[in-house]
Amino acid sequence: MELAQHIVQNAYVVQDIDRAMQRWHTLWGLGPFLVRRHMAMAEVRYRGQPSRLDISAAFVQAGPIQVELLQQHCDSPSAFRDMFPGQGEGFHHVAVQVPDPEALLDRYRSCGFTPATELRTAGGRGAVLVDTRPLVGHMTEVYLSPDATRDFYHQVAQAAAAWDGRQLIIELEPS
Repeated sequence: MELAQHIVQNAYVVQDIDRAMQRWHTLWGLGPFLVRRHMAMAEVRYRGQPSRLDISAAFVQAGPIQVELLQQHCDSPSAFRDMFPGQGEGFHHVAVQVPDPEALLDRYRSCGFTPATELRTAGGRGAVLVDTRPLVGHMTEVYLSPDATRDFYHQVAQAAAAWDGRQLIIELEPS
């Protein structure tokens, strides 16, 4: 397996997604934000055990990298709560996209890094948040659905390229 991984996203846990989008726009002029509120989850596992998760996420293009702002609405244990219990917020993970996500996850496991949260949305997209904090201080997200994810990344980038500055938030279906 190729060792180089393409980091495609930086993600931040926030307490209020709407205020966070406004702050990011005010500070850096980014937009538009494509938002999925209360994402519909088909399956969630936390540290190998079945779980549930209620999250909203906003996505925006920032030059060559995508930024995700993520708010967890429930108190369920998760990779997000592992780093930011209670009211904390800040940088949470980088996301990587590779042709063979299972091989990469096997490699991470062989290095001692275990999945913290595994999820699959009702729309079929999936990801694993691997606890790489001992090495780099944050989580690493591995996408399980490279084609669907690539299409969504293109949608976010195209929205930024065509943005006229008027509509800051574009609401998406929660799947």
